[in-house]
Amino acid sequence: MNLESHYKKLYNESISKISSENYEIDNLIDSNKDNRLGITLLIRPPTEIKNRIQKFIKDIKEIEPNQYFYPNSDIHITVMSIISCYEGFDISTIDLEKYIELTKKCLIEKKDLNISFRGITASTSGIMIQGFMDNNELNEIRDRLRKEFKNSNLEQSLDKRYSIQTAHSTIVRFRKELSQKRKLLEFLDENINYEFGTFKVNEFELVYNDWYQRKKYVKEIHKFVT
Repeated sequence: MNLESHYKKLYNESISKISSENYEIDNLIDSNKDNRLGITLLIRPPTEIKNRIQKFIKDIKEIEPNQYFYPNSDIHITVMSIISCYEGFDISTIDLEKYIELTKKCLIEKKDLNISFRGITASTSGIMIQGFMDNNELNEIRDRLRKEFKNSNLEQSLDKRYSIQTAHSTIVRFRKELSQKRKLLEFLDENINYEFGTFKVNEFELVYNDWYQRKKYVKEIHKFVT
């Protein structure tokens, strides 16, 4: 996949839909009845990059203060949704040690991996940072996870929603009607190539999480230092 083209196409299509009022408002983000839970392998960027993201978010907040903004604690890149969030998932019903062992097996041969957060893209439900890898290692890890979990008898739902191939990070979700839509779109266009920085990936986290990876719901299952 050509990530540059993919992100650009996604941005153009999404901005066009947002412009024509065809965007999605997340009605569950403030709900106390949202019990969708799952297990995810993820990467967290370092603090200095997350602080640059917050500086960018601050400018969006001034335009659209009523949207949902990711705090530093929740910013992440999804490596793989091992069990995609669903209503009623109970972590006590699975053998966590087997999940840890199988994930570790897929990471043990990891090569150096650097991710550059460069520029923004969008969906019809929010704003994302574009992530670029300097080699194919991340997708090779994903392929190993697919193979190992699909050959196991463990509960999993890899690629159930879509086959993940990017390294993006969601930073804003629409939870209210956009009050200054034109001003927001102008800001996004002006900052489409915003540089957030590059970092080396040395840790992966296996977590029990809600749909939005909110700190108050996330429980770390295991941290893999590579």
